[in-house]
Amino acid sequence: MSQSATSCAIFDDVDALSGALFSWCAERGVRLRSQEGVSAAGAVIDLFFAGYRTQDELLGALNERHSREVVFAS
Repeated sequence: MSQSATSCAIFDDVDALSGALFSWCAERGVRLRSQEGVSAAGAVIDLFFAGYRTQDELLGALNERHSREVVFAS
């Protein structure tokens, strides 16, 4: 893979990660720099390393993960 293609692939990954995080925070009215926003950012990165690659996959998995955590927190 050429350096240009590698740069595009990295940009696409960053775009998917940030898009999922921004969407998740916006849907819930969570500020990015709040504790919940920072925790969500860590979760998005974990999900990416677990194999979720697109913004939709990441957002769906983050929503599922958040739902499970809320259930267990009760």
